[in-house]
Amino acid sequence: MNFIERPYYMSRLLTLRNKRVIKVITGVRRSGKSTLLEMFRQKLMEEGVDDKHIIHINFDDYEYVEYRDPKALYSYIKSQIHPGETTYLMFDEIQNVKDFPEVINSFYLKPEIDIYLTGSNAYMLSGEIATLLSGRYVEIKMLPISFKEYVNGFNLANSLAEAYRRYIDWSTFPYAYEMNDRKSLREYLSGLYSTIVLKDINQRYRIADMMMLESVIRFAADNIGNLMSTKRIADILTAEGRKIDIKTAERYLTCLAESFLLMPVRRFDIKGKQFLKTLEKYYIIDIGLRSMLLGRKNFDVGRILENIVYLTLAGSGKEIYIGKTGDMEVDFVSIDENGTTYYQVAATVRDNATLLRELASLRSIPDHHPKILLTLDEDPEADYDGIRRINALEWMMKQ
Repeated sequence: MNFIERPYYMSRLLTLRNKRVIKVITGVRRSGKSTLLEMFRQKLMEEGVDDKHIIHINFDDYEYVEYRDPKALYSYIKSQIHPGETTYLMFDEIQNVKDFPEVINSFYLKPEIDIYLTGSNAYMLSGEIATLLSGRYVEIKMLPISFKEYVNGFNLANSLAEAYRRYIDWSTFPYAYEMNDRKSLREYLSGLYSTIVLKDINQRYRIADMMMLESVIRFAADNIGNLMSTKRIADILTAEGRKIDIKTAERYLTCLAESFLLMPVRRFDIKGKQFLKTLEKYYIIDIGLRSMLLGRKNFDVGRILENIVYLTLAGSGKEIYIGKTGDMEVDFVSIDENGTTYYQVAATVRDNATLLRELASLRSIPDHHPKILLTLDEDPEADYDGIRRINALEWMMKQ
């Protein structure tokens, strides 16, 4: 398999190299975390680092099952350290190691060790674990292949519209591109989905009603980009004959977020400068998985574009919120070291009524931060009293 370059994540690793922090790469299964570490290992070797100073272990691999025991792992690593020379530790799926924070902290205390970890669920950085590693780690949240990475990886820049159709029609998981037909793709995505649900969710949370969990997953996948509450989920599923209470719905959504299958986005009152406690939006990690779960009948172009824009923003390390301004909603409030930007997303605004509706929420924002309307219309960029209308695909290629 040829590696697709992941420049943002690689730059993060290179920037943090040899810094006295533990580099923790989190993300959904099969998003490319192990491959990123392998590419980083190759980069180090190209720069002259001896391979014997790089220890890369995938704890999902049964070959290394003995090292899931913390004492065995510590003893092995200790025997491989070369005093006075940097040793790079790269551990995949570190959550499989019992009491791993204590082991990692022991390695961290040795100045000649530079540590890189990956994990496939947010549990590895929750509660007590985060406390044990507090102040010693930097989290790098990794997503599957972005549109820009896809276009550059397959040299598709000559026709962005066609590339986008293929991108959302297939999957963004790197290995999915090795599948040659839809049957193989569906089998791959189905296996991946089962692994996430059974290994990252059921194994951790001991779900009593897996069919109900599946109903919540499908409901959330069908409602990407819609404001949701656990009460609404419980009411709708109960009305359909699948009785579920609010607390269970909330617990299931937490499970799905911690496995990175769904990504929750909080609401932010732009004028009041405060977070809102009710109603969030959820986006799915991969449109291919959504199609597998729901079929093609729910292929809403506008909401899929909104999901892709969210993933693009999240994949470049930005903080993202849903904006509320009066009675109107702004699709995304994006914040990074360069400041705040507001985004509205629509498949097309060639109808004047639609254009005015999409501009209205941006126009209601009282500050002077950049305001951008993203569409799939292949029209020249336009400006509406400081609000820029940009082709979404061209915008993605610049992120």
